[in-house]
Amino acid sequence: MRTYAIGDIHGELSELERAHRLIAEDRASCGDADAPVVHIGDLCDRGPDTRGVIDFLIAGRDRGEDWVVLKGNHDRLMHWFLEPFPRNDPYLFVGYSWLHERIGGPDALASYGVQVEDRERVYRIHREALEKVPQAHIAFLSALPLTYARGECFFCHAGIRPGVPLDQQEETDLLWIRGEFHDSTADHGKLIVHGHTPVKAATHYGNRINIDSGAGYGNPISPVVIEGREAWLLTEDGRAPLPRS
Repeated sequence: MRTYAIGDIHGELSELERAHRLIAEDRASCGDADAPVVHIGDLCDRGPDTRGVIDFLIAGRDRGEDWVVLKGNHDRLMHWFLEPFPRNDPYLFVGYSWLHERIGGPDALASYGVQVEDRERVYRIHREALEKVPQAHIAFLSALPLTYARGECFFCHAGIRPGVPLDQQEETDLLWIRGEFHDSTADHGKLIVHGHTPVKAATHYGNRINIDSGAGYGNPISPVVIEGREAWLLTEDGRAPLPRS
C-alpha cells in the first residue's frame, strides 16, 4: 500500500508545487495514479504566499484530487484569529499571539494584502482580515481533519501522546506535542508520520517519521513516499531512502 506525504508548507507555494511535481513523476514511474497525497499541516505563516497555498489546495480538492490536508497548529492559530471574535491559543508562550513575528501571522496576512504595523490595535487588523481573507479560505481551515490512517501509517501534524489509543488522542497533543512523543521508543501500533518540529532532513525513527524539514525557515519541503513501514524522500534524481536514526 503506497501513500505520499508532504511536510510542513508554511506559505511556500513554489515548494509545494515542486513537491507535487516530484510525486507525479514517481507515480508515473511506478504506474500508480491512485495513491493518496497527505499534507501534514501548517499550510500558513512565515513564508510569502499563504493565500496561494490555500488556493492551490482548494483547487486540487475541487478537481477531485485524492489529497488529504490535515490541520497543523499554525492553521488553527489562523482560523481562530479569523473567528468573529479572535481567539488566542493558550498553548502559546505568554506574550505571544498569532500576530507575533516569530509565529508568522503577519506574513500570512500580508499575502492577502493586510499589513500589520507596530503598536497597532488588534481589532483593526482583525476587521481588515475578515474583509480580505476569502470566506472559502476560512471555511477550508475550519474543516481540516486532525488525523488520517491508512495501512501501517497514522498521519497527524505534531505527533501523539504515547500510551493513549490513537482514536482517543486530544487535539492539542496532535497539534503541539514534542518531547514526550519524540523521546518515546514505544511501538504505537502504527507508524506515526508527522511534522511540526523541524529537522535537517526527513528522518525515519523506527516508530515514527518526521517530515518537517524547515520550510518555515527557508528550507525545502520534503515529499516522501511510504510503502508499508518503509519510506523514501522524493528528489530530482528519484527516490532516496530516508535516513534512520
